[in-house]
Amino acid sequence: QVQLVESGGGLVQAGGSLRLSCAASTRIFSSYNMGWFRQAPGKEREFVVAISRTGLRTLYADSVKGRFTISRDSANNMVFLQMNSLKPEDTAVYYCAATSSTWTLFTAHSVYNYWGQGTQVTVSS
Repeated sequence: QVQLVESGGGLVQAGGSLRLSCAASTRIFSSYNMGWFRQAPGKEREFVVAISRTGLRTLYADSVKGRFTISRDSANNMVFLQMNSLKPEDTAVYYCAATSSTWTLFTAHSVYNYWGQGTQVTVSS
């Protein structure tokens, strides 16, 4: 069982930055690929970015490429999402997720076994 807890959300003006954190409660954190998803009101959950268990591979949605950066600190069981140049359309609840399917990086939320409770990000125009 893996528990994930996100933090770092908030209200920011367009063009600003936020850094989301995800703390994982597992001794085998390095066995999981990690991902961030987001869900805006009335919309389906959307893939944002994924990182391999080693941290060597990443995969970004086109909508955030060049603005968002994912990283992980396996020594402390943490995953981070640095979000720069935020836009109003980035407004959503952001979820951290973990998957034990590690042979590739997945964008489908159904592949991810564990989810955090989400943190709200609101970008004002």
